[in-house]
Parts: sequence; C-alpha cells; structure tokens
Amino acid sequence: MTTPVPARPSILTVDDDPGVSRAIARDLRRQYGESYRIVRAESGPHALEALREIKMRGEEVAALLADHRMPQMTGVEFLEAAMDLFPVARRVLLTAYADTDAAIRAINVVDLDHYLLKPWDPPQEKLYPVLDRLLADWCATDRRPPRQVRVVGHRWSPRSYEVRDFLARNSVPFRWHALDGTDPEAVRLLTAAGQDGTRLPVVVTAEGEALVGPSDAELAAKVGLSTRPSTDFYDLIVVGGGPAGLGAAVYGGSEGLRTVLVERRATGGQAGTSSRIENYLGFPEGVSGEQLTERARRQALKFDVELLTTRDVVGLEPRGAARVVRFDDGTELAAHTVILATGVSYRMLDAPGLGGLTGRGVYYGAATTEGPHCAGQDVYLVGGANSAGQAALYFAAHARRVVLLVRGDSLERTMSHYLVQQLADVPNIEVLTCTEVVGGSGGDHLESLVLRDNRTGEKTSVRASWLFAFIGAAPRTDWLEGTLARDERGFVLAGPDLVADGRAPAGWDLDRLPYHLETSLPGVFVAGDVRAASVKRVASAVGEGAMAVSLVHRYLERS
Repeated sequence: MTTPVPARPSILTVDDDPGVSRAIARDLRRQYGESYRIVRAESGPHALEALREIKMRGEEVAALLADHRMPQMTGVEFLEAAMDLFPVARRVLLTAYADTDAAIRAINVVDLDHYLLKPWDPPQEKLYPVLDRLLADWCATDRRPPRQVRVVGHRWSPRSYEVRDFLARNSVPFRWHALDGTDPEAVRLLTAAGQDGTRLPVVVTAEGEALVGPSDAELAAKVGLSTRPSTDFYDLIVVGGGPAGLGAAVYGGSEGLRTVLVERRATGGQAGTSSRIENYLGFPEGVSGEQLTERARRQALKFDVELLTTRDVVGLEPRGAARVVRFDDGTELAAHTVILATGVSYRMLDAPGLGGLTGRGVYYGAATTEGPHCAGQDVYLVGGANSAGQAALYFAAHARRVVLLVRGDSLERTMSHYLVQQLADVPNIEVLTCTEVVGGSGGDHLESLVLRDNRTGEKTSVRASWLFAFIGAAPRTDWLEGTLARDERGFVLAGPDLVADGRAPAGWDLDRLPYHLETSLPGVFVAGDVRAASVKRVASAVGEGAMAVSLVHRYLERS
C-alpha cells in the first residue's frame, strides 16, 4: 500500500493589481515553488474563499501576503479575517511609501509579522530574506492541533448540555461522546475512568484526568481558563463579558488602566451565541458572535486585561474611595471604579409542561452546539427580534423545517429589515405570527408542543423535539437591591435618568451631577443592555463600554 504524500503548505498572495499579483506570484514560485504551493488571488473575498477551501482539505497555510490598498477589502481587513482560519500563518502587508503609517498601526491590529514596501526588486535582497525568516519561524512552530477535551454524557441530560455549551462558548476544543449505544468510545472512556454511567457527564481533560459531574468552576480550572485574580486591587473592574463588557475591557486596558473582567459563565453574552451578525460596522460579509467574541477576547488579552470566568458577583458596596464587589464564594475584589455590563437573560417560557424539559429539548438562546443534532427534524423557535431571526437562519442549514413562532402580527416592528428579507428567501423557514406556545410534554425529552392562535384562540398540538426561546429581556440585578437605583423592571438607572428637577439622587455625596453612564453610586458605571432605556444592539453596547471608560478617566482625574 502506498503512503499518501502530504500536501505542500501554501503561500497565499492577494493584490487587486493583476500585474503586481502575477509578478509576486512569479517571484514566489521561483524561490519557494518546490516546497510550497503558491496561491494567487486578486481580491480579499476571493482570497478568503481560497483559504476556506484549503481549510476544508485539511491543508496548511504558511504565509499570507496582502496588498494594503484593495477596494473591496483592505489588506489589514483580509489579514484580520484570515487569522480566524489560519492563526499561525505568517502575515505580510504589501505597502507603498505613503502607507507606512497604516502598516505600523496594523502591527497591533493583526499582529503583523512584516510590512514590505513596493516595489521589492530585487527579490533576492528585499523579498526572499524576509520570507526565509518568516517561513523558518513558521516551520519551527508547534502546529499540532491541541489535544481535545472529551465529554461523555447522555443526549438529553441537561447538565451534559450545559457542559458542552460552556466549553463551546469559552472556545475550548472538545469532542462529544453520547452514551446512547452508537459511540463505542463513550463506553471505553467510562471504563477507563472507572465509571458505570450513573454519574454524568464525565469530562476527560487533555491531560487524561477524569472529572465526574464537574461544576463550571472546576471545569474552568482544569481546561486552562482563569478563575482567580492576580491581585486584590485594580483601577477598573468590569462585571460582565458581553459586547459592552469586552468593549470596556479593551478600552480600559489599552488606555493604561489595570483592568479585570469577571464573567459568570462565558464571554460574549447573548451576542456570543449569535450565528451571524450582519449589521455590525466593518464586517460587510457578516461575522458570527463566536468570531467577534474571540477577536475581542484576544484584543483584551493583548492589552493585559485579566479575564476571569465562572465568577458570580453577588454584592457591590463602597468602602471609602474603593468600590468592592463580592463573589458568591465570599471572596472580594476591590478597585477605584466599576463598570456593570451584566446584560440581560432570556425570559423563561410560562407554559405548562416545559419547566422540567430545559436542556432536554427546550433551550433558551441559540444553543448552536445543538445544530448538527437537529438534522432532518423540525425545529421551533419563539421570538420576533434579531436573535431569533439569526437563529432561524442558522438552524435552517441543519433542520428539515424551522418554524418561527411570533406573538405579534408581523416581524417588521421587532426585527431588522435585512433579516426579515433573508427569512423570506429560505424555503424551509416558516413564520407563524399571532402564535405562542401554551404547553408542552415529553418523557426524557421534549415530544410535543401546544400552540395557540391569538386571533382565534384555536389550539394545535404538534410533535416537536426541539424548542429554542428568545423572548424578553430580564436583567439580573436583584443583587443590587439597596445599592443602586433601578427602574421598575430592574434595569439600572444612570446619568440624566437619575436627575429630577436638577437635583442629584438621594445619597449622592458629590458637588456635581452623575456623569452620563454613572449610576447612583459615584465611581460605578453601567453599559449595555442592563442600562435602563438602552438600545439593544451589539454596536451600541460596544460604544457604551468605550464611553464608560472615558467617564472612568474623568472620575479618576477629579477624585
């Protein structure tokens, strides 16, 4: 039997000028053609498509050379997108003399390895020595895929689902082994762990340690996520890791504040579970919530922000000039300032029979880890906002049919126009307006739903194994009772909403009124969906996070 020869790694070059594109490809083939496959593209989108094809074939990319000035997508934008596909490929930006400032800025944006001035003649002096060094570095890099965490559990176990969702949302590679008789590896792993399957899930770490029914905190500690702060005092504590919290953390760290972000479950918030965000500035092709979250997380770490997971904040109090947050385990963390960016949670469905089926066919949010398991089946979604529309498009790629249940009489008032149009163009998506779920039933998992037509009152029973709900927005702010002013629904009041007839709120002890995003406790700010009267969009949340940091600086300067 002949052993297959591994495919050569690729060097990809992209330039919208056909002459330049051919010239650099020619020079690359002369020097590297025997060891590398030279791939040429004349636009960023075409280059990304080529990279996706290489990725699907399981091949490697050693280097990316991109022209800076391209009309559809700049070189920096292309390299940033390419990082998601081939993060260790060496990145080179081709620039003119007038673009050197942009190239220098790109070093921080995309961890640029080199910027190369055009023209590079003679290549023996200006091109090959640079690439020789970068390719040598790439060859010396350990490119083996990380050993995966393995999870053994029951298909319809709520805790097994929670563990899978936790790992996926924290970008921890894992492999799922269902204990349903179809995966012999599941039985082998249980036997090796000395378990009989009565206690699930069992998580086998990359190092081979078996964790039986671990908590999120235990799991986080074993898979390399940070759970403990490095010190007990910071300039800024950011509570919540959604778009607003990540935006605040990035700006806080980049502006020299010693910043720590604490998150109860996983960074990204509701936006992190979105399959596609198409109206976020700077991403004309759209970006998944996972990609956006991972880029923001990398950016925060680059600016020395500490990211702590599985830390549930249950208290906040002033202590002199310090602001102290208390965790559910009784420990505390103090800082000069705090930004609250805890976001909101989806409301639970108030329908008989569904309460005990959460995690067993009934899910709140996109739960994208479940997509492949829905193949060939019907999926029901509840909600009329963008999150529900994005989820419908995602599940339509897996399910036989997706039924979107909307309580209102149309989608136009609650969902972005572009999403409404996209839903109408997908043949296996059905939208039922004036419809709500009023019941459900099942044994070990969801088996049926009861739907009611709000116009006629007629009830219909349908067979269903999958229900995903995206209804309402409930702020998790009960822990702030007696500490901060909130509105009647629990959203945090800030800035002008605290001022009545030109007077500061009760207990305010400064000779100024609260800043725009400042809460009723000086030095504590709020950003994103948890703020009263906020705009529930990713871009506005990120903007408020950045704005809150500028107000933090103003507070620190005047304190």
